[in-house]
Amino acid sequence: MALTLHAGTRLLVVAPHPDDESIATGELIQQVRQAGGEVQILLLTNGDNNPWPQRWVERRLRIGPDERRRWGERRRSEVARALIQLGVDSQALRPQGWPDMGVTGRLRDALDDSVAVIRERLEDFRPTLVALPALGDHHPDHSAAHVLTRLAVARWNGEAPRMLSFLVHGHEVTGAGRVKLDSSVALHVNKMAALACHGSQMALSGKRMRRMADRAERYHWTPDAAGAVESAVLPWQPSPLLQGWMHLTMVDAGGVRHWPWRDAPLAMDGQGRHVLHGLDPAVQGPRFVKLHMNVPSPWIFDRWGWCELGNA
Repeated sequence: MALTLHAGTRLLVVAPHPDDESIATGELIQQVRQAGGEVQILLLTNGDNNPWPQRWVERRLRIGPDERRRWGERRRSEVARALIQLGVDSQALRPQGWPDMGVTGRLRDALDDSVAVIRERLEDFRPTLVALPALGDHHPDHSAAHVLTRLAVARWNGEAPRMLSFLVHGHEVTGAGRVKLDSSVALHVNKMAALACHGSQMALSGKRMRRMADRAERYHWTPDAAGAVESAVLPWQPSPLLQGWMHLTMVDAGGVRHWPWRDAPLAMDGQGRHVLHGLDPAVQGPRFVKLHMNVPSPWIFDRWGWCELGNA
């Protein structure tokens, strides 16, 4: 499916943190605006749980609630300036102030309220195109944002927008549905100027951020949800040594369910794969499962992450 932009295009970018809009969609945003279309940014968090850049910039060790709040306000002002650089009025920024590094927790503890926030944005803006983080992004806020957005679109009664997923953290996957955005030197230069507006992040990690933003913007069309099933093969083969600490979280239109790995309704098939049974075939729409360990770790990225059942 080709990507066609015109004056009727209404692009909603779902950005988990300030700077994602510039890194992942800076040229797409400009092209929509050049075509005469409209853009809104649904900013889920203020990016305030970002201690090491804050320590570096502010030369402080301890970061308490007041310091975090101030840092989040700074980052929100940076994204507003970046949007102006990209040709978008700062009024198009719709910040939600969800907890940074806490989008998965919102999904787990406040699923309906979180989906309702995104549905409200769909109802108000009526996008024709949604750019959302990839399900396979290793940052847990990004992958959880994908799940919430897909559930919101599935529950919305309006005309379903096309959905393009973007990857910020992780390795690009090949396969059908890839979209490479044709761009120009001028648009790319302006995108990098927008990225520079995020001074709080560039101070410590400028080289890494420029490397991510310097990539050609590539997307994947989000597939339609698979048909309802009673069981599904999981893509993981976790070590038996880890299974005592592992958990599965499943979310779909019916809500959220959790199991310790060893209590989950799993069975091995003839090919040695783990099959999740007991799924309700009456539940429509996308269905996702996450494999994770509830063990404290300084490593913020997912090792396994989410998969979409039926589309794994």
